[in-house]
Amino acid sequence: MKKHDNISILLNPLKASFYIFCMLVCSVTSGSGAEPVKRPNIIMFLVDDMGWQDTSLPFWTSRTPFNERYHTPAMSKLASEGMMFTQAYATSVCSPTRVSLMSGMNAARHRVTNWTLERDKPVDGKSEILVYPDWNVNGVQPVDTVPHSAYATMLPHLLRDNGYFTIHCGKAHYGAIGTPSADPLNCGFDINIAGHAAGGPGSYLGTENFGNSEKGGYTSPWGVPGLEKYHGDSVFLTEALTREALKSLDQAKATGKPFYLYMAHYAVHIPLYADKRFYDKYLDMGLNESEARYASMIEGMDRSLGDIMDYLDRKGLTENTIILFMSDNGGFSLRPRAGELHTHNKPLNSGKGSAYEGGIREPMIVKWPGKVRPGTSCSDYLIVEDFFPAILEMAGIKNYSTVQRVDGKSFVPMLRQKGTTSNGRKLYWHFPNNWGPTGPGIGATSTIRSGDWKLIYFYEDSHFELYNISNDIGESHNLADQERTKVRELALNLGMYLRSTDAQRPSYKSTGKPVPWPDEKL
Repeated sequence: MKKHDNISILLNPLKASFYIFCMLVCSVTSGSGAEPVKRPNIIMFLVDDMGWQDTSLPFWTSRTPFNERYHTPAMSKLASEGMMFTQAYATSVCSPTRVSLMSGMNAARHRVTNWTLERDKPVDGKSEILVYPDWNVNGVQPVDTVPHSAYATMLPHLLRDNGYFTIHCGKAHYGAIGTPSADPLNCGFDINIAGHAAGGPGSYLGTENFGNSEKGGYTSPWGVPGLEKYHGDSVFLTEALTREALKSLDQAKATGKPFYLYMAHYAVHIPLYADKRFYDKYLDMGLNESEARYASMIEGMDRSLGDIMDYLDRKGLTENTIILFMSDNGGFSLRPRAGELHTHNKPLNSGKGSAYEGGIREPMIVKWPGKVRPGTSCSDYLIVEDFFPAILEMAGIKNYSTVQRVDGKSFVPMLRQKGTTSNGRKLYWHFPNNWGPTGPGIGATSTIRSGDWKLIYFYEDSHFELYNISNDIGESHNLADQERTKVRELALNLGMYLRSTDAQRPSYKSTGKPVPWPDEKL
């Protein structure tokens, strides 16, 4: 304040009173004795290939045989202390989901539409009819110098720039081998535990060095790095990651900063291994070997969640820690799973890689002490890119900028039960690729959901399938022929959206011409 302003205040009693009032307010809100705003700790607990039914906690209107098979008490505890989301969606395969979570972009926009591995080498399967587009095979990157990649300001960078201590633990799989984002330390994380370019482990067993050929070494691409201290040990990978995560939380606590733990388990991705802590109980239940292995991996994942929650209790961190639980795609329903293929997510149709609900609907839970009412459930739909703005809002980070356009919408209104983002909103999936396996709904597709209606467009033969999800959760009654007006409405919306994001599409091998957009086939 200038000198003549001070004199003016002293000569004017009204101004003087106002000045004193302002100074008192400032001393209360920002003085040396004021408590600084304390940001919450955040744990993003992401499971790999976990289906909507891979839990004893039902996410449907009734319990199912799968809910009776599995044992996930930590998930049940988390839900009793937070909010379940019964219509949470990811993409149908892993890398697109992880890129969307890191960037807030829909897959149509970021173009990492299939899973990634080697630099500049697409992993698409073969088709006699289609040529797949030149998608961003190198994943998402923190720099704009890597061809065939999506350039983005990543979520961990924004959190770290705003005072968070950021930890990556487990599977990364959002950048190809030899690119910057193959190492999570280049993506805004202060610590990286076992994260690299590959999307699955060579082995879950310490006795097999977690897929590395030599004890203490690293074998590309499937050997899990950074856990050499456990090589030759009997510890299961899920447990080793949990131990290291808890040690990193001790480091975070010592810094005095709030932490962001991205706990991204390799489980329950194939190969199927028996977690010996739980395996025998499932054999005793009468499950065959492969299904007992799978069930033991699910319970091992749940134990990890429980161990982390117990740690928070012991350290007095529970009341200021948010936990978000999610899976990256639908449950795996191919061999080596036993039984009838494409049925392991019933009542949902199909599984991982499919545009049907079994490939994209996920178990989701959020616990936010003091903000989210315990034991609540939300049936509003949302999609994985929504985690990006939601986590930033929960962290109290408002004035941030990104190089990318963010498609996600924060689901905080649903958490607070003060509104929803689902009313009038359309969700979009875009997979112009070939995952490799075959099965119901697996193939090059684009999909839209609007309210209860879901339209899938199959590129190989340009046909439509229309379902009313609220009446037909198993997608067994294709209404495309009966509801032509609804097909037209949704196809127009889908085509317009794909063009607005500059999405890619396959071409015909026979002519070299691109397959028509959905609205061009009406």
